[in-house]
Amino acid sequence: MGKKTLSRYLNELEKEQLEEQILDLYQRFKEVKEFYDFAFNPKEDKLLEDAKVKIYNEYFPLKRKRARKRRSIAQDLIRHFITLGVEPTITANLMFYNIEVAQSFCKLNFIGQDSFYKSILNSFDQAFKFVLEHHLEREFMPRYEAIVQQTEAQNWVNTDAFQMTILMTSV
Repeated sequence: MGKKTLSRYLNELEKEQLEEQILDLYQRFKEVKEFYDFAFNPKEDKLLEDAKVKIYNEYFPLKRKRARKRRSIAQDLIRHFITLGVEPTITANLMFYNIEVAQSFCKLNFIGQDSFYKSILNSFDQAFKFVLEHHLEREFMPRYEAIVQQTEAQNWVNTDAFQMTILMTSV
């Protein structure tokens, strides 16, 4: 069903029928419930703190012995923030926090997998594109530069790629 067909269908419904359908969707689908809960009571700070705890726990677990280092956890959280329409500054903050925690972990532990460094570079590129798209450069440029400096200090295998991103932005 296309958007146009759906629009016609919804226009044909009476107010009570439309309310019933929305309530039914709210009860059946977790995503709909989360959307409406967020729309009417956006506790962005709590959402950010919960997400930060989950990301931190991937690298510095409280209940496990070994870190999992799953980038997918952070990516899912970031996608969720974008879907909900969380304020861009908060979403960008989470994006940079993810990278900073990964760097903190690398400072204490050697990681021999190039895929890890490539994955963090992808997160870095995604964060920077998001910042540019929402015109938040002034606010996030110091964190951006600190991340690049940290890759240099830790001798990451792809430090040049991080540096190139900075060079491309100054052109």
